[in-house]
Amino acid sequence: MTDELRGKKVAILATDGVERIEVEEPRGALHAAGAETELVSLHDGQISARQSDLEPAGTFPVDRQVADASVNDYDALLLPGGTMNPDQLRTDSDAVAFARAFMEGGKPVAAICHGPWTLAEAGVLSGRRLTSWPSIRTDLRNAGAEVVDEEVVVDRNLTSSRGPQDLPAFCTTMVDQFAKALQPA
Repeated sequence: MTDELRGKKVAILATDGVERIEVEEPRGALHAAGAETELVSLHDGQISARQSDLEPAGTFPVDRQVADASVNDYDALLLPGGTMNPDQLRTDSDAVAFARAFMEGGKPVAAICHGPWTLAEAGVLSGRRLTSWPSIRTDLRNAGAEVVDEEVVVDRNLTSSRGPQDLPAFCTTMVDQFAKALQPA
């Protein structure tokens, strides 16, 4: 275990339909680096996870509803994918505002797979370079982003990856970028 994120708190913004592995692996990497995480969602209780979008894959307990969450309580944001998860988040004004505040405030954000969909809705991708799951790339381009097909892309405070196949590189880069961004000035 390392300590580069000790004392830091990361919000994981997700709801029903989240891709299980895209929560578990990044969360594990964050915890291994000493960070605390909170699952922030649209509703309280639990959210249902999926495997490959199709198979039920258990649940995750919700720590806080996004309507009651403040960006000031967190140091960074993780946006996992799964098709249904961000499709619901991007229709919720509180979730969209929460993601927008991280980007506009320059706080580090990591998004994988369909995760950047919420950022497109937030209107914060113009002039940004990123990657994602192939099926949402047109939406990201329409939001003004330069979309590339690479394992991991870092553009200022935003780290992005294509999907579960990129999790090892995504997790390492996310922790490195969060640690670099959160070092005392």
